[in-house]
Amino acid sequence: MQETCDVAIIGGGPAGAIAAAKLAARGWHVEVFESQHFPRFSIGESLLPTCMIHLEEVGLEEEIAAHGFQFKDGAVFWRNHAMETIDFREKSAAGPATVYQVRRDQFDEILIRNAGRKGAQLHFGHKVTGFEPGPEGTRIQIQDEAGEAFELTAKFTLDASGFGRVLPRLLDLDVPSEQSSRRSCFKHVYDHADHPGFDRNKILITVHPDDPQVWLWLIPLADGVSSIGVVGEDAVIRARGETPDERLASFVETSGFMAEVLKNATEARPAQEIVGYSKSVKSLIGERYALLGNAAEFLDPVFSSGVAIAMKSASLAADLVDRQLRGDAVDWNTEFVSELKVGVEAFRACVNAWYTGLLQQLIFFEDRNAEITRNFTSILAGYAWDKKNPIVQDPRRFFSVMEKLTSA
Repeated sequence: MQETCDVAIIGGGPAGAIAAAKLAARGWHVEVFESQHFPRFSIGESLLPTCMIHLEEVGLEEEIAAHGFQFKDGAVFWRNHAMETIDFREKSAAGPATVYQVRRDQFDEILIRNAGRKGAQLHFGHKVTGFEPGPEGTRIQIQDEAGEAFELTAKFTLDASGFGRVLPRLLDLDVPSEQSSRRSCFKHVYDHADHPGFDRNKILITVHPDDPQVWLWLIPLADGVSSIGVVGEDAVIRARGETPDERLASFVETSGFMAEVLKNATEARPAQEIVGYSKSVKSLIGERYALLGNAAEFLDPVFSSGVAIAMKSASLAADLVDRQLRGDAVDWNTEFVSELKVGVEAFRACVNAWYTGLLQQLIFFEDRNAEITRNFTSILAGYAWDKKNPIVQDPRRFFSVMEKLTSA
């Protein structure tokens, strides 16, 4: 491996893979450093239709379509025996309206191997242990699995390390998130679902009957497997059992419709949990580096925005790095930070409105008009950067108006 490169990318998940593929295809020497080996398990299996735009950018739409992932065209919300279906094809924004629910071990490997085919150099089992930014480039300290350390210089570095958050940790960029500390327990099951009201083409989101601050997901995957999980305040989730499996089982058993769907389910993968996952940073950019996806900020899993934001950030950053390395003037604050935050703030407003109960009211509001439904459906489909959408234009104003409407 050479000790210099044009672009170093930390992390080989969706953000790193999209950025690496775009930049390598444009002729840049790209080195990707991933601490794990692929395939590897990851949560976040329910994609949004906007992800298809970025898969098309790197030439993967046909390979993904042929792989056999579970087709997805919307979401079903269940609360207190009421059920509301959101069909992505009824959105206001232009663009793809359907997508897939994926096994992330398979999906992520397809993405990163595609980057390798386009010329990116892939290094698995490599950890970044030090980082020094500078006006001319970055110096990166790396250690391989054998414990051998070396230094790499790069003209630009992108941190796509996800929850590993390499640069925020090394550069002391972390700041407290405005989101409450929540815990999530999750697992895979063979669902054996035969309930006539269950639609495998949609994610099922359940508001728990005992606590509207607690919600569960059921993501149907291919081959009869489903990803299931629960999210809620840390103390509330911990109070339901001693282990992640006990906690998850307690909420599933009392969830209502979801419990009926999963009455014959058997375990496919043991339960795991994460806590305090919402993160934020002082800045998304610095001297010759930028943070992508979850390495920068993670809101909440409720609307499956994580991979969509990761891919959007990677696409934006790759285009700007390409221009900068070619000698063009790039305004990272305007063209990356501000642009990315358009969608992040729209998602943030939805997440906050979900936990205040306002968004739940809106979803189950019988008198919701067609235009509001189309605009809201666009956000749920990932079109949070569509500036024609009034929710995107002014999220706070939109939900303020909705609060008055639903309480009238």
